[in-house]
Amino acid sequence: MIDLASGSMDGRIVDVVSGEIFHGRIEFSDGIIKSLRHTENDQKRLIIPGLIDAHIHIESSHLCPSRFAEAVVPHGTAAVVSDPHEIANVFGVRGIKFMIDDSKKCPLRCYFTAPSCVPATAFERSGAVITHEDIQEILSWPEVVALGEMMNYPGAAAGDEEILLKIRAAKKAKKPIDGHAPLVTGDTLRAYVSRGITTDHECTTSREAAEKHRLGMIIQIRQGTACKNLPSLKDFAKENPFMLVSDDRSAHDLLKGHLDMTIREAISLGIEPLRALRAATLYPAEHYNLPGGWLEEERAADFAIIDSFENFNVLETWIAGSRVAVANKPAFDTVPESIDIVLPPISKHADEFAIRSNGAKAKARIIVVVKDEIVTDRTSEWLTVSDNELLPDIDRDVLRISVVNRYENAPVSNGFVKGFGLKSGAIASTVAHDSHNCIVVGSDRNEMASAANLSLAKGGFTVFDKGRASQLELPIGGLMSNRPAIEVSRGIDKLLDHTRKLGCTISNPLMTLSFMSLLVIPKLKIGDRGLFDSEKFEFVDVIEEISNYH
Repeated sequence: MIDLASGSMDGRIVDVVSGEIFHGRIEFSDGIIKSLRHTENDQKRLIIPGLIDAHIHIESSHLCPSRFAEAVVPHGTAAVVSDPHEIANVFGVRGIKFMIDDSKKCPLRCYFTAPSCVPATAFERSGAVITHEDIQEILSWPEVVALGEMMNYPGAAAGDEEILLKIRAAKKAKKPIDGHAPLVTGDTLRAYVSRGITTDHECTTSREAAEKHRLGMIIQIRQGTACKNLPSLKDFAKENPFMLVSDDRSAHDLLKGHLDMTIREAISLGIEPLRALRAATLYPAEHYNLPGGWLEEERAADFAIIDSFENFNVLETWIAGSRVAVANKPAFDTVPESIDIVLPPISKHADEFAIRSNGAKAKARIIVVVKDEIVTDRTSEWLTVSDNELLPDIDRDVLRISVVNRYENAPVSNGFVKGFGLKSGAIASTVAHDSHNCIVVGSDRNEMASAANLSLAKGGFTVFDKGRASQLELPIGGLMSNRPAIEVSRGIDKLLDHTRKLGCTISNPLMTLSFMSLLVIPKLKIGDRGLFDSEKFEFVDVIEEISNYH
């Protein structure tokens, strides 16, 4: 729903191509810039191109696209490139069509990529499979601008036939191929890039970014809710072109800011303002062939008004020549698209969350949470065995973590995790990247079963302790809500407050938990089929060694 409009705007115009800032006037009609010229005016406000998030998963905001637009457009965002592989893992092509249809109910320019890895790996079960034939069709849709992030980097590097067919489809459609290569280096990285993969948003160090940049990749620096890479990549950003992206950002955070907040952070880290601005305007538009991105005659009249580079406060947002946000409020209404949930009813018993073992104690492999990252570390610790069950250890912050298959009645996958800090209770979520089964963490099996069953029944997040439950229902595939962002944010606030009372030490355990099942991110994760070594790309046993001595 983009209404084309006519009019003019005076101010200090920021030319992100030349770097010039001048007093001028933009005149536009039918949503297109018709004239851009120098004038004498006393305006202090800056007119910048509308901001573009070049890599985001709208589903991770817990909002459907139209509600997502209500949250981000007031922050100067005019366009996003969204990879809908979250909903695609639940509903397949039908889910992607829902995202496109709902995005048309708002003025935000929503572009999409064709999900390249559904499921993300062959080692997990999801609700759908997207083949290279599906990819060919999806890439022909006008809203689709690229092949989505190629998460199966071992398969791509090794020349997996199905992956190569998807890549060929993108090349035939003359659309770029997005990458996903966390900690990949050397010969494997060179083989991966040689397939024609052009971007990467998984860099965690400037050294990693520099190696990928030298091979021709465009580095997308991620600053989201669970993963904040900008501080560690600031040195790279000061010397090289890059894009600023969110990847995953919750409604709770989007109400505070989107790319406007990221640009402020970049400037505070010493990145030159125009360099930071180009990373969210010019470079994404050039790469994905989008209509905005810079202010020039015959380009889209998408721009934002800010007070200054120092404060970077967005005063107004214009898309296609229409003012769509003012004073941090959307200037449009939306009625979200509806979608049915078609998932089997599943309920689990506490006994299914037990890890059985012989002996008096056992040495267990344990996932270790890394602060502000979606990569994990690993460790091994001796745990007590009682009645043939390997037990967690709250005093050492070793908790149970389990994944319940959401699409069919299958055995529960169980392991251990360190870093959540829970002293009691359990947290469950049907947001569990990327197959979106139900993931749950806690110490007590009964509370874990209760939390998981509540989330399985209605979709969404549950925090459960001593018979008390806090919930945020996400009825759209267990991933998104059609409620306004402020209501979803309040629900998240309630959940986070509950987790803090249970001793949780992570700033956003809901988002962190959702990434503990993402098998394509190192080092150790857990899927619906078991504990997974994401560096060796193989399953490993939870128990390393058994001892009969206490």
